[in-house]
Amino acid sequence: MGTTAEDRAIIRKILEHNEQDSTDMLPETMSNPVSNYTDPDQLQQEIDVLFRNFPLVVAHTSELANVGDFITHDDTGVPLLVNRSAEGQLKAFLNVCRHRGARVEGEPCGNARRFTCPYHAWSYDLDGELRGMPQPVGFDTVDREDFGLVELPVFERFGLVWVVPSPQDKPIDIDAWLAPLHEQFDGLDLANHVIFEKWALHKDMSWRLALEGFQESYHFCSAHRDTACSNYLDNQSVWSSYQPHMRHSVPLPQVLKLRDQPEDEWDYRPNFMTQNFVFPANFVQSMTDHVYVHTILPTGQGTCAFHCMMLVPKGTEVDKAKYWRANYDVVRTVFDEDFAIGEGIQKGFEAGANEFFTFGKYEVGLHHSQKAINDALAGKIVV
Repeated sequence: MGTTAEDRAIIRKILEHNEQDSTDMLPETMSNPVSNYTDPDQLQQEIDVLFRNFPLVVAHTSELANVGDFITHDDTGVPLLVNRSAEGQLKAFLNVCRHRGARVEGEPCGNARRFTCPYHAWSYDLDGELRGMPQPVGFDTVDREDFGLVELPVFERFGLVWVVPSPQDKPIDIDAWLAPLHEQFDGLDLANHVIFEKWALHKDMSWRLALEGFQESYHFCSAHRDTACSNYLDNQSVWSSYQPHMRHSVPLPQVLKLRDQPEDEWDYRPNFMTQNFVFPANFVQSMTDHVYVHTILPTGQGTCAFHCMMLVPKGTEVDKAKYWRANYDVVRTVFDEDFAIGEGIQKGFEAGANEFFTFGKYEVGLHHSQKAINDALAGKIVV
């Protein structure tokens, strides 16, 4: 992955911050009402808009490499079935039989040529078309073309599988949606990575609290005092806004050595953790030599699911297994530290101590995300 003009501008800003003992700042603090985290009507609106009409990462392309490969996914709030068709195209459907609504596929992943409902054995091909119907005489007036699985928008970009979890009445231009981060994602070459670990955690906290843990670095040296703190410059992140998306560049201490090097010799990636946020709740978190992809999903009032993949360059998963395992263990510990705090905040809502939260001037990602959520709910942001 080469160092881009934007990368060099970020390095310059980091060196300037360090020299001046400053950091990225906004003009004002922000007050965010606690009701945004606790109001059930607010949550339902977020689900209906943010988590039904915007692309969410559900898989790595390697999980659907062959014809007939499939995954199922439920934590978006609707049952999803994603598979590779006979023509090699990705397809996504509601995992719901068109006869009586049973789940068509019950396994989390596998390979199949047809999907057969366990209730009455109606079966569907890889394009979602209804192919089998036992004792069809009872349904002689049914037009099978009208009873295929309900199809959803699905896209394969940058080695990731993105699904919009509801049918859409107009085409979605996924390339335009991801364009602000194209250079960053293309350079990561995620299609030539493999999954080292993939996991899902279900937490007793608002999805917003989980999201916010990845949108500021002010907490690193308190929440992660014995884990992540020493790995990064304290609260000296650089933020690049691509409304509604965002790039959060967190510098490692060795970046300061670049001050003595010509700019054309600067190498960005070994000196940063970069959290690329794709609205509304996807992160492509680039480390110095591997990548975490996570998506945060509301599962109910005060609960959420955290889905994460650790991706490593293809061909290194065996030879460097001990090294990758050590990195995984550290990251899981850091995530758990964040989630423990988030679940504590969730419990604190019941005490009524706060009517609003205060976002500091350097908690730039929190400001940005709240504005993007507000704009999307008001219809100002669409894919």
